[in-house]
Amino acid sequence: MASPAPTSAAAADPGMAYKLLLSCPAGLPRSSVSVKFDQSFDRIPHPDATLEESISEIWNQRHQRNPSLYNGTKFRYGGNALHHKDGPNQEYCVSLHLGLTDYRTFVGTNLNPLWEKFLVPSEDDSVYCQHMSNPLGNGAIVETSDEKIIVLQRSYNVGEFPGYYVFPGGHSEPQEIGIMGHQTDEEDLARLSERVSQEMFEGIIREVVEETGVPASSLTDPVFIGVSRREMNVRPTAFFFTKCNIDSSGVSELYSRAQDGYESTKLYAVSVDELRGMSQRMPGCHNGGFALYELMRNAAESFEHIDA
Repeated sequence: MASPAPTSAAAADPGMAYKLLLSCPAGLPRSSVSVKFDQSFDRIPHPDATLEESISEIWNQRHQRNPSLYNGTKFRYGGNALHHKDGPNQEYCVSLHLGLTDYRTFVGTNLNPLWEKFLVPSEDDSVYCQHMSNPLGNGAIVETSDEKIIVLQRSYNVGEFPGYYVFPGGHSEPQEIGIMGHQTDEEDLARLSERVSQEMFEGIIREVVEETGVPASSLTDPVFIGVSRREMNVRPTAFFFTKCNIDSSGVSELYSRAQDGYESTKLYAVSVDELRGMSQRMPGCHNGGFALYELMRNAAESFEHIDA
């Protein structure tokens, strides 16, 4: 069963704390995950003009230090809804609410030293974060044929969490499916929402291939297991689970030829117990991804126990 009730975990390192915004321990296939892509899920500007102006100031400072920064478009996370399917099996589907944002606004809100001032006191997460950019990241729990989990160590050259352990991932890209802005036509909107949903599942496979070097043909169709949010900078990430038909030594060999070598320096293929130890040095959103994976494993074990 999906769990819309958020759960959270604090940590000694504030960057490791997380909140689970949505848990789907059964693992939902592409057919059970839809997207409502709409302008109503875009960021709402903050009424404090000085705070809004700081977005440009922060971006300009960063851009001056690193002129190669690119202001790309991203999907913005605006919440989710659960729907029960008709039928005796009590199956359910999830609708992810997505708008548009960009990297500049992410740097100027989520990564702003004053980021907490953008938050609105509310139990409703979509209201709490309504002034944040909140681009939806993605992450994959990849299990090898010898039942190890793939973990990457981030490069010491990256801006956020250098040297920390993460799962393969990144962001689904609006440009990948030709989205440059919002549509007003209802039919176009429905088609776009379908394409965005498809990109969520194709995008995570693309990230795994680029970051690990494993071929897409070696991976099973991913299933969606939930959304985790890092408490620091309130950064949300959608997590998926997929199996790879290559063993851990084969994956390690392929990693040496991966396309996307800049962001990580080492690949580990580890047991769940080893992963539990490594989670003490994971950014909060990825720590939450591990929690979602454990919930999936526990649900599978409970199901097997009932079945036996």
